[in-house]
Amino acid sequence: MKKVYSVEEYIETNSHFGEALDLLRSIIQKTELNESIKWSAPVYDLDGKNVIGLGAFKNHFGIWFFNGVFLKDKQNILVNAQENKTKALRQMRFESIDAIDKNIVLAYIKEAIENQKLGKEIKPKRATKKVDIPEELKAHFKTHTDLETSFKALTPGKQREYCSYISEAKREATKLTRLEKITPMILNGVGLHDKYKNC
Repeated sequence: MKKVYSVEEYIETNSHFGEALDLLRSIIQKTELNESIKWSAPVYDLDGKNVIGLGAFKNHFGIWFFNGVFLKDKQNILVNAQENKTKALRQMRFESIDAIDKNIVLAYIKEAIENQKLGKEIKPKRATKKVDIPEELKAHFKTHTDLETSFKALTPGKQREYCSYISEAKREATKLTRLEKITPMILNGVGLHDKYKNC
């Protein structure tokens, strides 16, 4: 997709729906939303928070509601573009300019603006991976309580690096050698790969 620098250019690029996109744009411009281009498409925000976007495709065009999941959708017209994948995004799709009801479109946009003002948004969840501590390290903790305290003070990422380092060793002797090597590092609160990260 070619890079677009203005809303006019975007509409021109999608001239098969040009008139319809112009109409939707004129409805949006009746609101307090700010217009810009993001990801080579028109996006409208409120105080820097994306509220809606315009989109045109081969067979349809429409409005993206970034937090559309919170809209009441009384008309039952919103589409989840990727079922089971898209959490917040909803789309109002049209195939022709005749399908646009200006009052309905404006009502949905105003509701989206209100929701944004109320702070309704789905924040992306950071995946928290569980740290699987190998048996050898657990056994070592029993005789070195200060080691366990130091290990728990490390970030989950550093903990995982140490656990993988021990678990990946095939032979028991290698696991124990690695354990001896990392014990002072853990006690000093450093990660397994810290010396390379600071290069």
